Amino acid sequence: MSTRPCFEWIKPRHDRMPEECGVVGMYDAGGAPVSEALYYGLYALQHRGQESAGIALSDGRGIRYHKAMGLVTECFSEGATLKNLGNGSIGIGHVRYSTAGSSQVVNAQPLVVRYKNGTMALAHNGNLINAQHIRGILERRGVISQTALDTEVIANLIARFSGDDIVGAIRRTMEYIRGAYSLVIMTETQLIGVRDPGGVRPLALGRLGDAYMIASESCAFDAVGADFIRDLRPGEIVVVDRSGLRSIQTETPPQSHLCIFEFVYFARTDSVIDGVSVYQARENAGRLLARSAGVEADMVSGVPDSAITAAIGYSKESGIPYGEGLAKNRYVGRTFIQPQQSRRETGVRIKLNALRKNVQGKRVVLVDDSIVRGTTSRKIVEMLRCAGAREVHMLISSPPVVYPCFFGIDTPDREQLIGARNSVEQIRAKIGADTLCYLPIEDLLKTVDGAVCGFCQGCFNSEYPLDPDAFREFCPPLE
Repeated sequence: MSTRPCFEWIKPRHDRMPEECGVVGMYDAGGAPVSEALYYGLYALQHRGQESAGIALSDGRGIRYHKAMGLVTECFSEGATLKNLGNGSIGIGHVRYSTAGSSQVVNAQPLVVRYKNGTMALAHNGNLINAQHIRGILERRGVISQTALDTEVIANLIARFSGDDIVGAIRRTMEYIRGAYSLVIMTETQLIGVRDPGGVRPLALGRLGDAYMIASESCAFDAVGADFIRDLRPGEIVVVDRSGLRSIQTETPPQSHLCIFEFVYFARTDSVIDGVSVYQARENAGRLLARSAGVEADMVSGVPDSAITAAIGYSKESGIPYGEGLAKNRYVGRTFIQPQQSRRETGVRIKLNALRKNVQGKRVVLVDDSIVRGTTSRKIVEMLRCAGAREVHMLISSPPVVYPCFFGIDTPDREQLIGARNSVEQIRAKIGADTLCYLPIEDLLKTVDGAVCGFCQGCFNSEYPLDPDAFREFCPPLE
C-alpha cells in the first residue's frame, strides 16, 4: 500500500461549475416592512453565491441599502443592519458569485444609482455577451463606470432611455443587451422583475398576504411562507406597484433555453423551475445512470450535497444499498466559490472526509454531478482508497463538460476542461477510478420530462442559445 499521507485535502467544488447569483424582491401593498422576508429569502438562496450579499429598501421617498462581503448572516449580523435600513415596504436583495467583476465590495449588489427620474436599485443574475462592447461605447461618450458589473451597463442604458417611463426604458434596454439575465429592479415606488428572452436564467413569482415576491428559485418563497404563483415567462417584465401586478411580454425567440445545469447542480432540491421538481430531476438522473452504467458494487454513495439525490436514484434503480461514503462538515461555508485559490484550499481542509467504517473493503459506486477540471475527482477517489475502499466506480449524473459557458457560469477556458482534452477512458485513468461513466445527453433531457421550456446544453455540445462571437460586439446605434 502507498505510504503517501491519506489527508491530501480537496477543493470540493473546484472541479464543478461555480454558482451564479441569487436575486429576490418584495413589494407589500399594505405598507408592511419587507426587510426580514428579504433576509430569509436571501438565506434560502445562499447556495447560489457566497462572496457578498446586499439588500436595498424603499419607503416610498428614497432608497437605503447595505451590502458587504461574506455570507448573508455575516453581512446582516444580529439583525442590527436590517434595523438601520428602516421600514421600507419595497425591497430587493442579492447574493453574489463573481462571474463578471472582481471580488470586491464595490461590485456587490444591489447596484443603487441616481438618474433623472429618481433613484433605482438593480440586482442581476446572469452574464451579458456584449456588456464590454456597450461599456466601451458609453465610456467614449463620457459615461463613468464605477464597477466592473454587467449590471451597471444595464443601469446606464435604462437611465439613457429614461425619457420613457421605467418599463419603456427597460424594454428599450432589452433591445440592446444580449445574453442571460434575471433582474429585480426597484424604484422608490415600484418593484420590477425581468427575465431574458431566452429564459436562460430562472425567475419566479410568489405571494405572501398583500405582498408579491420575485426570486431566483421557489425555495425563497418557502423560507418565508409565501405561495409560489408561477415562473416568469422568457422575455416577461412583471411590474408591482400600488395598482397591483401587471405583466408585459416582450418579443422572444421560438424556443426558450433554460440552463439545464440548474437541475444538475445549481438549484436547491426543494425548488421547482419551469414545471420540473429539481429533486425529481436528480433522482431521475440517478435511475437512468444505473440503467446505462450497470456497475456491480456493494454500496452507492453521493458526493455531498448536490449529488446525493442522484445517488439515491441510482440505489433505488440498481438495488445496491445506499450509504454515506463521505462525511461533510455542515458548519463550513461553501468555500469552493471563493475566487482566490488560497482561500479555497484553507477552508476545505475540514470540509470532507471519508467514512472508513462504511467503505473499507467495499466496492463503492460514487455518484457525482459533474467533472470540470478533474482535480477534485482524483482526490476524492484517492481519499476513498486511503480509507480502504476495494474499488471506486465514479459515475457522473451529467454528460462531459466540453465547452465553456458564456451565460453566467464561471467555467474555465476550454483548454482547462478535462472533458475537452481527454476521452472518457483517459479521464478515468487520470482520476484513478476503476470505472468512469457519464449520463448521456439524451438521458439528461429525459430527467426534465414535462418541462414547459427548452434547455441550453452549450457546455455539453456547444449548441448555445446565442452565438457568443456573433453578438460580442452587438449594439444598435445609441442616440
